[in-house]
Amino acid sequence: MMHGARRSAWSRVVGALTLALAPALTLGACGGGGPGDRREPTMGEAVAYDLMRAWELADTATLVALFRPDAVYDDFPDQTQYQGVEEIVGYLSQVHAWGVGVRVDVGNVRGSGDFAVAEWLVSAFQDGPVSPRLDADGGAEVLMNGVTVIELEGGRIVRAADYFDRTALYLQLGGRVEMPDGSIIELGDVP
Repeated sequence: MMHGARRSAWSRVVGALTLALAPALTLGACGGGGPGDRREPTMGEAVAYDLMRAWELADTATLVALFRPDAVYDDFPDQTQYQGVEEIVGYLSQVHAWGVGVRVDVGNVRGSGDFAVAEWLVSAFQDGPVSPRLDADGGAEVLMNGVTVIELEGGRIVRAADYFDRTALYLQLGGRVEMPDGSIIELGDVP
């Protein structure tokens, strides 16, 4: 679980970054970091691209090299914090345990020498149970988009956070959402 004071301070930093970078992320207004960009990436942007590639390939050696040993990775949809490289590598490798054909398409990336924000779209085909509650037969194609925010010290990641809609993932895998009024939402019900 999140550590209260740490989460609060980190949430403020991420909130400020998100507000400051929203136009750049959604409109590509800052130049650089998106498709067709011809400038050299900043340190933060380069590390973000390396992180996304290592995630896609389940390249644990690169993941270990990217993170400081004491790094922290926040999975905000699940309100879980992974501490240390071993836990972080486990978190980033989860999709490969149940999915095949994993692909991470990187959208806009913005950053500087000590931070970066990367938009991404992950796709995979379910080939095994995701969890005891989602043990469907498999074969479902899953698309999941989100944003990763990273903070660097000395060129290595000290803190990262993922933001994405986990409910959409669960619906794609055959899950259902029961609303307070008793109604049920399934994938076909989502506009």
